Amino acid sequence: MSVTVTCSNCQSPVPSEHRFCGGCGQVAKPAAEAAEAAVKTAFFGAMQNAGKAKLILIRGEGMDGVSYHLNANEHIAGRKSGAILFPEDNYLSPRHANFFYDQGRLFVRDEGALNGIFIRIRQPVELENGELFLAGEELLRVELRDTGGESVGPDHTHFFASPRPASRFRVTQLFEGGRSGLVHYSRDAAVVIGRESCHINFPNDRFISGRHCRVDFGPTKVVVTDLQSRNGTYVRVSGQHELTHGDYLFLGRQLLRVEITNV
Repeated sequence: MSVTVTCSNCQSPVPSEHRFCGGCGQVAKPAAEAAEAAVKTAFFGAMQNAGKAKLILIRGEGMDGVSYHLNANEHIAGRKSGAILFPEDNYLSPRHANFFYDQGRLFVRDEGALNGIFIRIRQPVELENGELFLAGEELLRVELRDTGGESVGPDHTHFFASPRPASRFRVTQLFEGGRSGLVHYSRDAAVVIGRESCHINFPNDRFISGRHCRVDFGPTKVVVTDLQSRNGTYVRVSGQHELTHGDYLFLGRQLLRVEITNV
């Protein structure tokens, strides 16, 4: 029986005996590796049931193309707990997310994970002060409030520092451990983020597009818009989120695509 795997570059099906993907020409996995991957897909059943969904691993842990069939009512994903496990991903919490059905609709719920769940946006999305989004490999936070801190010490001596910016709008890059990296204060109501010739540039990020996304600031909310970037812009899920066919999401370093059958 021929084993079919998913091309890690264009996601086309490739028979295991083929050396190259017929869609994009990328070198395909060897048959033995493809067979091993096929064994790993059978978490919830060999067949995807009508009206049910499956998750396809696009990037992560060297198991690209592996499928996880969501044929039960609930499916826990994490580093240690549940049926969908990624034990080598230290950015996943032991019990990270729950994929579940409610009245025939598929949802994902954050199970209190340290790093949360990020969903690729299909249209402009509103964020509140302090919420996070991903552009390329950059984790960014939007902020609408004043920087805080005192300008004058107890003895009435002024602190020596850079001039305080007039704008209260800013985008902050976050490093591991929650430390702040680049901080961009906006003098305008919108900033564009990308690799080059933007308000905020990340020239060394190979996953960010030239003009990747735009952040529009309002009095109380922020709107993030993807600018047709190749790899998309992702926002962090708060609580639970309904998933639809073709959605992409990050759990830790694992990029997954949702596929739902209708018949």
